[in-house]
Amino acid sequence: MKVILVDQRHGHTRTIVLKGWLKGLLSVCILGAPVALGYLGYQVAVSHDPQEYSLETALQWNEEIESQSDAVARLKLESEEQLEALTLRLAMLQARLLRLEALGERITTVAELDAGEFNFSDDPAVGGPFVEDTTNYAPPDFVEAITDLEAQIADRAQQLEILEALMAERQFEADASLTGRPVNKGWISSPFGRRTDPFNGQLAWHTGIDFATAAAGADIVSVAAGVVTAAGERQGYGLVVDINHGNGYVTRYGHAEKLLVDVGEIIMKGQAIALVGSTGRSTGPHVHFEVYKNGRVVDPASYIHRTIR
Repeated sequence: MKVILVDQRHGHTRTIVLKGWLKGLLSVCILGAPVALGYLGYQVAVSHDPQEYSLETALQWNEEIESQSDAVARLKLESEEQLEALTLRLAMLQARLLRLEALGERITTVAELDAGEFNFSDDPAVGGPFVEDTTNYAPPDFVEAITDLEAQIADRAQQLEILEALMAERQFEADASLTGRPVNKGWISSPFGRRTDPFNGQLAWHTGIDFATAAAGADIVSVAAGVVTAAGERQGYGLVVDINHGNGYVTRYGHAEKLLVDVGEIIMKGQAIALVGSTGRSTGPHVHFEVYKNGRVVDPASYIHRTIR
């Protein structure tokens, strides 16, 4: 093998003849250099990212993917369960709202309230100045629906509370109002005002109205709610009951055969307080009914014929 060397400065050449083992060594170096360089490059690349082409790395990735898939499946199941629970809650709230609206409509009708005073069909009236909200969060539709429904139920409940208070006030006024007769069955045997006294025939002033019954023992009932202020024997009245109804009103029931209440007892409208009798200055079974307003006796007729508003 010949190797020719050229001198670039002077242009001279020189020839070297390689023989024997030098020739084989040079051939090996020339031919093996590319292979060595390629192998070295491969090792450098592998040393920078040793896991890129590793089977172990691929197995780890596969495990991570499976773990993430399981987590997604669990999250999906939990979301479905929560959605089912929220759907059931929404249905219960809707049913409750319907019952509240039906009850409100019924109470409004029974109470004979003005049309539109309590409107359970329309959404509650709301308002106020606009203030921009910079929050970007938007809840899911079903959460917003539940929130709106809860607000409607709260509004209906508030209306029912007001209606209940109004009804209670009206009921109290009705109970405390003097209306009706002191007996369930009977007739007026002597009116209020001047009359001929049944015992001496002289002209006298009758301070109440007498209600006669077919026989003794019938119930004497209170014409309004109140508190018993007197219950016992009184001259001329026999066994008598006085009831204070407030606002300056007092009623008196005389000539009873038997008393059913005691002093201090709270009486409801229509409650039996005594039995018709003929005690005291009486000619037969009847109840003597008197009404006092601010301490003065008045004609009970206007209260007897008054109707409950």
